[in-house]
Amino acid sequence: MTETQIKPRRREVDDTVERPSTESGRAEALTIIRPATRWPRLEVSELWRYRELLGIFIWRDLKVRYKQSVIGVGWAVFQPAFTALVYTLIFGKFAKFPSGNKPYPVFAVSGLLAWQYFAAALNVSANSIVANVTLVTKVYFPRLLLPLGGVLVPLVDTLISALFVMVPLILWFHTYPGPAVVFAPLFILLALLTALGGSLILSALNVRYRDVPYVIPLFMQVLPFLSGVPYSLDGAPEKWQWLLSLNPLTAVVAGWRWAVMSGPPPVPGQLAVSVTVTLLLLVAGLAYFRRSEPRFADNI
Repeated sequence: MTETQIKPRRREVDDTVERPSTESGRAEALTIIRPATRWPRLEVSELWRYRELLGIFIWRDLKVRYKQSVIGVGWAVFQPAFTALVYTLIFGKFAKFPSGNKPYPVFAVSGLLAWQYFAAALNVSANSIVANVTLVTKVYFPRLLLPLGGVLVPLVDTLISALFVMVPLILWFHTYPGPAVVFAPLFILLALLTALGGSLILSALNVRYRDVPYVIPLFMQVLPFLSGVPYSLDGAPEKWQWLLSLNPLTAVVAGWRWAVMSGPPPVPGQLAVSVTVTLLLLVAGLAYFRRSEPRFADNI
């Protein structure tokens, strides 16, 4: 009896080598499956070989995202525009939330774009394993491609929303960005890494516990207020600003506003705290996902 037969529930891809094909003479990949090691590893070379499959996942999700909808991709414009209108009327006009001396419509849209990207990426990625049960149980490929593709798909909606909602408002209210606009992609990258780290944990948990899709919307209702989406954090006490910096989304929203509408720059120390939390979340999510991966087919 072989080693993989003794432990069929604890297998992972441990190595890949190139060997010549006996028919055409071309090199082909040979995947060696061995029992999972104690410390999970990230096989970057394997992910690179499957990059075309990642592109297929992204293109598939983009095609079915608004399939059979009336306005199609127009939802990427309508959703942030309508939400910003509600925020402006409730929080800007009636509640008089602080907006850092910026017109509240631009302030609201800029924060909502960063927030809605994170929310969409987390929701799609957290359900990525269960939504592809046929592939997971019948075909081998790096399972990490599924949550990774889930956080990349909403980038298209964010780009459309920025072009057709935020840019017209910036031109209308003359809140033009400064040189810091070159840093805008970095804060979206920070949101992407945060969503990926959280989705790695949630997607693995969702395989065993189907309560995850019900828990996520519960936290999403509160998280915008803990991230400074409807108000500016400048007026908050300094100790609360440091406490809120443990939430990486506060740095994402504040940094994005600084980059695209010349808002107040993020505090370097608080930004460092948010980045550190994001990296720790990403490492923890990757470790848990890789440890749970060999049992996906059995538990799903």
